[in-house]
Amino acid sequence: MELANPRAFRAAREHEWARLEEILRRAEERSVRALDDEDLRDLPVLYRGALSSLSVARETSLDLELVSYLEGLSARAYFFVYGVRTPISSRIGAFFARDWPLAMRSLWRETLVSLLLTLIGAAAGYLLVMSDHSWYDNFVAPELANGRDFSATTELLRNALYDSGGDHSLSVFATALFTHNAQISLLCFALGFAFGVPTVMLLTMNATMLGAILALSASFRLTFEIGGWLAIHGTTEIFAIILAGAAGFRIGWSVVFPGEKTRLAAAAQAGRTAATAMVGVVLMLLCAGLLEGFGRQLIVEDWARYTIGGIMLVFWCAYFYLPRRGLSSHG
Repeated sequence: MELANPRAFRAAREHEWARLEEILRRAEERSVRALDDEDLRDLPVLYRGALSSLSVARETSLDLELVSYLEGLSARAYFFVYGVRTPISSRIGAFFARDWPLAMRSLWRETLVSLLLTLIGAAAGYLLVMSDHSWYDNFVAPELANGRDFSATTELLRNALYDSGGDHSLSVFATALFTHNAQISLLCFALGFAFGVPTVMLLTMNATMLGAILALSASFRLTFEIGGWLAIHGTTEIFAIILAGAAGFRIGWSVVFPGEKTRLAAAAQAGRTAATAMVGVVLMLLCAGLLEGFGRQLIVEDWARYTIGGIMLVFWCAYFYLPRRGLSSHG
């Protein structure tokens, strides 16, 4: 019988395998676009035929070489029948058009918690420093403050906010602040697996530093001025930190409340969404760095700084949360 005779089995179906292999060779050497209509029509039929041959070969214990050949041929065909080869430009486009905003939208609950912790921390830092100036050094490290503390003069602090690049110390302060915030963002995400506890602490502690800086400026009657200086890049930078905290919370909560999944499976699923969000957070931090580097030096009018900061905040909120076709949250 055909099924019991490897040579007869091969002879009866070998022409189909050869045809499938030829189609795959052209698709692999060039692309699926190199296939004509007949090839595209035959590909799924030949693939199913190869699977059928593989099933027969396994059940009738035909030679191992033939089984291995059919397994490899079926695997190659599967990629072209069901797999999708997406150009890098399409992948990037899909990330910005769908993946990134969808990931951020699915984290809305965690984002609200992260925002609340940031507001609480900032308020606590502000109130504590306003009540006792000695708290300032507890929230803002001396190497980060770089002389911008309660021993400074109003004129020094005011001039620093409108420096156009001549004050090297301000550049050092701004760079150190940006580096610090970038590190906090990455740590909020990376340490989220520890039940979210480190993320809570990092968000709160970082926010107290912001509150302390605002309290310092308020004490020297520079609240409006420091607000503009922070707004031009801070609406992007602080938003990125909040989103990084949300990504960390998503992983931490999946470990604490895995549902019907195992903790490892729940964390892996949450990690995919959080990782997509974090790629976007890194891009936001790069954008904030450009705004801080150029905007701080080139734009010295307060209302212009507030306007740019406000525009960026509206842009991010609209980009992430504004309803649009083909984008819905499943989080």
